[in-house]
Amino acid sequence: MRVMGVDPGLTRAGYAIVEQSAGKLTALDFGTIRGGAAEIPEQLAALRSRLGEAIAEHHPDAMAVERLFVTRNQRTAIRVGQASGVALLAAAEAGIPVTEYGPLQVKQAVVGVGSASKDQVSFMVRRILNLSEAPDTADAADALALAICHLHSYRLTERAAGGGR
Repeated sequence: MRVMGVDPGLTRAGYAIVEQSAGKLTALDFGTIRGGAAEIPEQLAALRSRLGEAIAEHHPDAMAVERLFVTRNQRTAIRVGQASGVALLAAAEAGIPVTEYGPLQVKQAVVGVGSASKDQVSFMVRRILNLSEAPDTADAADALALAICHLHSYRLTERAAGGGR
């Protein structure tokens, strides 16, 4: 199974493609999409374009997106919501099912502790995927963590339903 993880944001969004084959997880592609100083519509268009390119190149079976959590900064929440909507749109256009995960779920799936720091998540992502270097941004590490979380959750859900042995 191949999963695309997306950590949405306008100025920086993380994306990752992780594949599970024969019980092993492998990062096929990951990085940070930078919106720069462009206006919001251009930032959203750049995000949509890059996500579309990654989908076309890697053909993921599913997408995992970080669920927006309540924040004091309404402006940030709205912009993250806009970016999240673009990721959901890209998945819908490609016919890819989407699951949203909260930060606590992702940290528990990857680190084993819901209160894990960004550094701990990055460290565990590197270990789980056997990466030679840590991802260059927390956004890319979070996208990888989202994909890992989905693959772990998907396996557990499938086993509970009797599909996996």
